[in-house]
Amino acid sequence: MCLPPCFECRINRNERRAARPASCVIDMTKDPLLQPLTIRGLTLKNRIMSTSHASAMDDANMPALRYQRYHEEKAKGGLALTMFGGSSNIAPDSPSVFNQLNAGTDEIIPYFQEFSERIHQHGTALMCQITHMGRRGDAQAEAWLPTIAPSSVREDLHRNFPRAMDQYDIDRVVKAFGQAARRCKAGGLDGLETLAGGHLIGQFFSPLMNLRSDGFGGSVENRTRFALLVHAEIRRQVGDDFVVGMRLTLDEGEGGVRFDEVMQIAEILKREGAVDFFNCMVGRMDTEITLVEENMPGMNRPLAPYLDKVGEFRREIGVPVFHAARVTDVANARHAVREGVLDMVAMTRAHIADPQIVNKIMRGEEDRIRPCIGASHCIHKKIHCIHNPASGRETLLPMDVTLSATPNQKVVVVGGGPAGLEAARVAAERGHKVVLFEAAPKLGGQVLLASKTNWRKDLIQIIDWREAELARLGVDVRCNIYAEAADALAENPDHVFVATGGMPAESPIGGAALAVSCWDILSGDVRAESDILICDHTGRHEAVATADMLSANGHKVTLATIDGHAATEMGYADRIVFHKRLAAHGASTLAYQKLSHLRKEGNRLVATLTHELTGQTQDITTDQVLLETGTEPLAEVFFELQAGASNKGISDVDAMAAWAAQPATGQGYTLHRLGDAVTSRSIHAALLEAYRLAVHL
Repeated sequence: MCLPPCFECRINRNERRAARPASCVIDMTKDPLLQPLTIRGLTLKNRIMSTSHASAMDDANMPALRYQRYHEEKAKGGLALTMFGGSSNIAPDSPSVFNQLNAGTDEIIPYFQEFSERIHQHGTALMCQITHMGRRGDAQAEAWLPTIAPSSVREDLHRNFPRAMDQYDIDRVVKAFGQAARRCKAGGLDGLETLAGGHLIGQFFSPLMNLRSDGFGGSVENRTRFALLVHAEIRRQVGDDFVVGMRLTLDEGEGGVRFDEVMQIAEILKREGAVDFFNCMVGRMDTEITLVEENMPGMNRPLAPYLDKVGEFRREIGVPVFHAARVTDVANARHAVREGVLDMVAMTRAHIADPQIVNKIMRGEEDRIRPCIGASHCIHKKIHCIHNPASGRETLLPMDVTLSATPNQKVVVVGGGPAGLEAARVAAERGHKVVLFEAAPKLGGQVLLASKTNWRKDLIQIIDWREAELARLGVDVRCNIYAEAADALAENPDHVFVATGGMPAESPIGGAALAVSCWDILSGDVRAESDILICDHTGRHEAVATADMLSANGHKVTLATIDGHAATEMGYADRIVFHKRLAAHGASTLAYQKLSHLRKEGNRLVATLTHELTGQTQDITTDQVLLETGTEPLAEVFFELQAGASNKGISDVDAMAAWAAQPATGQGYTLHRLGDAVTSRSIHAALLEAYRLAVHL
């Protein structure tokens, strides 16, 4: 964009496209990301795509309206290809274990047809992923059929003992793949991919999982035979004008299929004309740790960790290559396409954070792209982004904030944490005049503390992006002001949002005053001692992240949790990383232990822990005790303003449950509490609350 931004670049969002001067628009003839690509007669309008993933937005395993609208937002945002149906099942012994689509029935064809029409109107291509999960299925789901695999080798993650496939199984599964492909073609899709990595086709490839001695085991040629049969049947069903690819693991690591063998497999598939593209990934997915650290890398891994390996594969194979693995920023994406590493760059999770990536590139607004920070919230709470409240709620909330029918109202926000920043941003996008008060010298609230904990530093981008947006929108931000009711009322507001957050909750435990909080340590207000006991009574991020940071810095740490394991409330993507890091740093974890008393003994502390299951107690002597019990609201200004508010500070629950505007309340200002000023919650919950209230102003 123009640097510094010209006046036209700062005008109201709804006028920006028409008013932006030509100098602000990217030259599409030069940007490698905006070049077309043709594969088997299908021309993709640019090089940016979203890969298939199981979004859990199905309706009875069908891609109905909310599923389609989720993908349509990406199409409206300008990407060339959106793939869907992560792990769409093709046969009854490959049941849905994480809300996949069922491509094994003709019932899905009308949904595909409606879906195709919806996406194609935006000039975007649509493809589905089809698979048989093999040993990754569940023998105790749906039809309760035994799982199958090339050999009877159990998967640790999904925990089933499969039976080895016989020729009958091979023949029927090959036919099922073909019938699923026929449904994709009949549904008007532009193509499909099979999923080899970790699933049945890939299980035949892998020497870890394929122990057969017949014509489907042993040599690379034999282990590729099942895939060739599947793809030959698919081509027979869809004809020559349909794009067919494969999602392929390039390297499974020790004991699995390695890169040199994958190259041989790919050459065989290419030689036989089985594939039009490869969608490449790296690593295994048969344990929690390999799934998180290899297959779907998150915040704890570097950006774009596999580009070198994928680039080597592409140079050797000479077939169009797609790839997704933490390619979250435009700079890495552009580099990958420009240097010939990829033909299509898949910014899948990045599009959950911001479906408008391509349009923003074309408008010269790359700096306004809402960043994907790799928090993996979209995996834990499918398919919601940690800081885009509208993602996954496309039928309930607008993705784009539009100008209000009654703009120029005065909005006062008290508190500059995530909820306050979001309320201010959305209100300003609606065309209102916004003043934000923040007591601290910097915006960010608790995120400033959370981002200090080692590998979670990218959380600060949640704040940075909003701070930049407030500056662009002209929000009047006033830091170092501990606002009281009089400060808010002096602005003559139409609406007031109190987002003052919370403080560490007090505890009734005897001697609790001798403990410090995680906040005390992370803020630097209290020095961390050598030997530390952390008592976690919540199972959330605060205690375990602090334990991670302290143990990594050489402190002796014991983490006592009231739950069966640390980080119980987290999704597996975060939980397993914390468990690994704590183990690596030598931190001890005590399960089912609750702090019941704390006393001082000389220069040390003695903590009495009570076992939640047995009631037995034990004493631990340590230098310092951290006690985590959540937060309690810090909302005095809300209560001071409540009596004078037209809605008496009530956020109408029925209206919120209906995702509707709050009911009209007459003259005077409306008043709402947000985030931890209401009760102790997550970043996403705070941002969602702010968005759903402010978007209707």
